Amino acid sequence: MDAAAIDGLEVVLNDGVRGALALVLIGMMFPVALSLKLTDFAAVRRQPVQILGGVAAQVLGLPLVTMGLILLISPPASISLGMIIIASCPGGNVSNALTLFGRGNTAYSVSLTAISSTASAVVTPVSILFWSSLYPPTAALVHALDVDPLPFLTQTLSLLVLPLIAGMTIAAKFPRAAERMRKVLSPASLIALGALIIVGLQQNWNILLVAGAVVVPIAIIHNASAFGLGAIAGRLLRLDVPTRRALTFEVGIQNSGLGLLILLNQFGGLGGAAAITAIWGIWHLVSGGALVGLFRTLDWVHKGDKQKA
Repeated sequence: MDAAAIDGLEVVLNDGVRGALALVLIGMMFPVALSLKLTDFAAVRRQPVQILGGVAAQVLGLPLVTMGLILLISPPASISLGMIIIASCPGGNVSNALTLFGRGNTAYSVSLTAISSTASAVVTPVSILFWSSLYPPTAALVHALDVDPLPFLTQTLSLLVLPLIAGMTIAAKFPRAAERMRKVLSPASLIALGALIIVGLQQNWNILLVAGAVVVPIAIIHNASAFGLGAIAGRLLRLDVPTRRALTFEVGIQNSGLGLLILLNQFGGLGGAAAITAIWGIWHLVSGGALVGLFRTLDWVHKGDKQKA
């Protein structure tokens, strides 16, 4: 399928699904905010280089690597836009869980997630508009979609910042209630997102079938590059092994659900962009699980070598 045909694909959603998107977006951010504590941010004072370096790898490094990939492989403009949206999103709680399973530094992972999630209210929409404007095909596509920067920034900011403020306020004043709410709302928001994705796929299955041959390899390469960036950044920052693992997961696991909702809400459900964002959301769980297995295998081998010595 040629680039023009992929860029012409459009996700079609009924009014009920579209109306639920904003609620799900708020519902995704609120449980994240309920889990954030002031102590999660205190690590910046104790380890400023390690923490701020890790944030920079995600907020600046991943979009830069993404732009490099786009220039190298020249995917269709809609797929390039989807890659930029993914790279502009914060990490999610999944990275914390994979860090724990992969025997990484969970406290470091939580601190990075706290900072990137809080900053995402401003950083994510600004990053999407900035990086897409630097590549002529995506700049032209965004212009053709008639995306007005000010309403886009205002709407996305309000949808992200309000649940963050509300959740963090409740977590600070009523920590026990926040923990109970989080345990219920976190799985509920994931189920709601999953339901919307299933409905969306059912209504737009032809898009994945048509664009899949192009999208899947790009999503795999993009995700592998993100994991590689996290590992290299950890080396450059001279982090110990558990902390390098945490940074690898934090950069390689992006909140693609958030990206998909922003895409459907603000960019008219562009088919190529939606396809790669959805594929990323599935693939990064597969690759993240494989990385956990690799790390645990390396630990087992290293432990065996020590015992022999």
